[in-house]
Parts: sequence; C-alpha cells; structure tokens
Amino acid sequence: MLITPEAIIKIILALVLALVVSFLLTPPVKAFAKKVGAIDVPKDDRRVHKTPIPRLGGLAIFLGFVISVVCFAHINRQIQGILLGSVVVVIVGVIDDIVTLRAWQKFLLQIAAALIAVYHGVVVEVVSNPNVFSAENVWFLGKLSIPLTILWIVAVTNAVNLIDGLDGLAVGVSTISAIIMLIIAILLSNGNIAIILAALAGACIGFMPYNLNPAKIFMGDTGALLLGYLLSTLSIVGLFKFYAIISFFVPFLVLALPLIDTAFAFFRRLLRGQNPMKPDREHFHHKLLDRGFNQRQAVFVIYIISGFLGMLAVVITTKGELRIVFTTIMLVAALVLGIQVRRGKLLRPEKSPETETTEPEEDMTEPIETEPIETEPIETEPIETEPIETEPENPPLEIPPEEDQQTEREGESNE
Repeated sequence: MLITPEAIIKIILALVLALVVSFLLTPPVKAFAKKVGAIDVPKDDRRVHKTPIPRLGGLAIFLGFVISVVCFAHINRQIQGILLGSVVVVIVGVIDDIVTLRAWQKFLLQIAAALIAVYHGVVVEVVSNPNVFSAENVWFLGKLSIPLTILWIVAVTNAVNLIDGLDGLAVGVSTISAIIMLIIAILLSNGNIAIILAALAGACIGFMPYNLNPAKIFMGDTGALLLGYLLSTLSIVGLFKFYAIISFFVPFLVLALPLIDTAFAFFRRLLRGQNPMKPDREHFHHKLLDRGFNQRQAVFVIYIISGFLGMLAVVITTKGELRIVFTTIMLVAALVLGIQVRRGKLLRPEKSPETETTEPEEDMTEPIETEPIETEPIETEPIETEPIETEPENPPLEIPPEEDQQTEREGESNE
C-alpha cells in the first residue's frame, strides 16, 4: 500500500505552510506576550533561565497548525472534534500563562477538552493483546473505551507539559514524535492524518529557532498543553485506529520518554506523601543537568533517546524490505553517534573544557622544550644574588671602625 503522489505533495505543502506561518508569527506573539504580562520570571531552582522571558509562544504554533490543516486536510467529524478541543486547551494555556491557574482547574479543563474529542468519535475501541501466547489477538474495550481514552489524552497532555523544563526540549520531542507518527501514517497510507501530522511538525519546526537555547520566547502552557493534546488525539485516530490491532506498543514507543518521566514523577511524589501535581526538580532533564551537562547537551541526549524509540516504533510497523531498511538506518545512526561520543565530540560535560585546554598545552610544549636551554642562565641568577645576601654583613663590619673614629674625634674635641 503506497500513498498517492497527490497526498505527498499536500503533506509537503502542509509542513512548509505551517512552518512559515509559525516562524513569521512568533515575533508578534512575543510582543503581545510582553504587552499582556505573560512573562516567565525565574522564582525557584526548577527554572534554569536567569532572566524573565516571554511566554505564549504556543499561539504561533497553534495558528500555523490550524491554518495549514484548514488549507490542506479533510476535516471530518473526528478532526473537527480534535480542533475544537485544541481551542479549549489553547484558551486554558493562554489564561494560565497570563494569570496562573491551579492544577486542579487545568486538570478539569483538560478532561473537558478530552470529552469534546471523545464526543466526536476519537475513541480507542480496540487494542492488540500484548500476550502473544493468548488465543485472542485483540481486546475490545467496550465500556472501558471512553475512560481509557480520556486517561490517555490527559496523560499525554500533562506528560508533554511536564518535560517543558529546558530550552527547546518539549517542542523538539514533540517534533520528533510528530515526524515518527507522520512516517507511520505514510506507511499505512493514511494520507489525511499524515497531512495533519505534517502541519503539526511544521508548526513546531517554525517555532524552534526562537525556543532553542538561549531561548527568546517560551511556548508556555499554551504550547505544551496544545502539543500534548494534539499528539494524544492524533495518535488515537492515526495509530490506535489503524495499527494498534497489530502492535500494542507503537503508540507508547512514540511518546515513551515523556510518559515514563511523568509516571516516575507521579509515583515518586505519592510515595513521598506529596501532592502528585506539585512540581519538583527531579525530572530526567534535571538529572542530566546535575551530572554536568549543559542545557543543549541535556536536550540533545533526550532528542537521541526519543528518536531511537520512535525509529523502533517504525521498525515494528514495517515488514519485509522496509523493516530491513529502517533497521539498518537505526543501526548506522547508533554506530555513528557511538563513535562521536567515544571520541568526545558529543555529550561532553561542562567540565570537558578543562580537558580541551590541556590538549593544546601538550602541543605547545614541543616548541617550548627549547626554552629550558635559555632558562639555564636564569637558574644561575640565584648564584649572583648570593653576594647580595652578604651585603647586610658588610655594614656591620664597617660600622665598628667608623664608630671608633667618631668616638676618638669626640674625645679629642672634649679635650
């Protein structure tokens, strides 16, 4: 099953249009954020930036995405529900970026957005049976389909929001996830979902130049909640609907890193008797920073992990020659990255500059080796200074006769 050339053209155009719109609208959104006071001020040790930075960057992503989808995608009932729910999520994010909302308020509004999507048919009804030894290949969720769908949407929405702790982290991971889902949609000949995912990826890419370290603007809850909501709902109509019958793990692999980080944070806080919604500084990206990596290095590590998990999902999706091709690509990429890391050209902690300075010093010692010959006479200088040390001894030798002469003269004058 191959996707049509017409659909490929629409996919490319959707990605480019969303990219351009998002890129061009980010500066005006930044100015708007400053005007309405949507500024992220560093108040605690969780925040790694030192100066106030505008938020609301998610508005540019949303506008780029929606304009591209309206221009190129077929808006059926499910897509209509996703778009309406995304409007609710964006409104919640904008309010929270300007005046902070409480966690339970955002949680209830996220459930409301999920219910809008569910009402329009975005529901997980069937999943594959992870037990390969079972006679039943699939599980029909029945009455559990709606609560499990809401749980999935809310979980992914919050997962993306929780990893938004470093410059370019959440938008980059979301871009990787969208591209992986786009590849799978193309392989499954799901052209309309591929167009929508291309629009999402393009909108994220257009915003990234402003959000990479050092960030000029944050996407805020407006962008983080939006990306999480779109990834969760599009995974239902694009992965669960078309592919979860074959593999239960594909949707989870695509979004594995934010989901695992969120699960650890949730249970960690519960075990400590803390509010599971209370933020802390123990997320995966914080651990990387504590190990000596700077922001760019920590983000790059997470990009690599997300990319390989996504490629694994693609490998599971494919069959025959395509599986061999994608497996080869993944292995070659792993080999290249491994060589670069071993050579110290990638993922070097911040302490590495000290080792970098030692290398030129070793090279510089070769011409400097001749300098000790020139310094040999300098070593004899202490010998020349030895008589200088005896100078204090001469005055006491000369002083007694001078004093005797003075006393003799004084005696003569007294006579």
